[in-house]
Amino acid sequence: MNRSDLRGVDFKLLIVFETLMQERSVSRAAERLFLGQPATSAALARLRDLFEDPLLVRTGRQMTPTPRALEIYEQLQPALDAISNVLSHTHEFDPATSEAVFRVGFSDDVEFALLPALLQRLRTEAPGIVLVVRRADLYLMPELLNTGEVTVAVGYAGEQLPANAKRRILRQSRPRVLRADNRPGALSLDDYCARPHALVSFDGDLNGYVDELLKGHDKRRRIVLAVPQFNSLASLLRGTDMVATVPDYAAEVLAAQGGLRVDELPLERAPMPLSMVWQSVYDNDPAERWLRSRIQMMFSDDSDDD
Repeated sequence: MNRSDLRGVDFKLLIVFETLMQERSVSRAAERLFLGQPATSAALARLRDLFEDPLLVRTGRQMTPTPRALEIYEQLQPALDAISNVLSHTHEFDPATSEAVFRVGFSDDVEFALLPALLQRLRTEAPGIVLVVRRADLYLMPELLNTGEVTVAVGYAGEQLPANAKRRILRQSRPRVLRADNRPGALSLDDYCARPHALVSFDGDLNGYVDELLKGHDKRRRIVLAVPQFNSLASLLRGTDMVATVPDYAAEVLAAQGGLRVDELPLERAPMPLSMVWQSVYDNDPAERWLRSRIQMMFSDDSDDD
């Protein structure tokens, strides 16, 4: 196909195709695109004619892409990213007057400990914007980014990120131990293991990185409480002999509420990189660049290199 042949192509169909490949469902794609299901089905029929391939074949409740569809999708995403980047330079962003809606994903510890300062900054600079926050842990982050439900996410990012995602390390997080008692001195490893432990676990899993570290020392801890979020942890620890192991930035906020002290973890562990991740399609969008700059400003630890 030469350039003149492109005049007959409805580029909106390519957006429908991308969404169908991400959702693997006509009804879910229609919902994301704010289209009716009949219109989305009609668009799929036109795409099949355009590419002379079934593209998506129903298998049970889901639609499975054909090899041709996978090939098209792999080539199409960078092209759509490039077009979006070109168009993003045609408009300016004024935070003082903007009424933009930003959709972000934060892990619970980030939302609890770091979001309040970011929100104060955003409200000062851009009082008309709307910030929609989604929970984006290690496992949810790739899907939220891939489907476009969030444009930027902050948390501990794994390796299964979308192929066109970009990442920036904001800080190196270190674990800290929270305790409410007044016993002098830091906890030894034996003291740490003997204490009852509280754990923040979004999905209810009682096994974490601490337990893997303890296995290397032939030791175990006793978890007596698991809660899904950080905001109640301080009140739950007060007046008890429980301890909780949390990221350093969350420990600072929890201890500032009073009644808690912060200890070093009596185990050696390499720092964990807290990352900001975004889709490359938004790399040069002026509004998104502004938002990412504010996230970096409020979340990064200047003492650590990126």
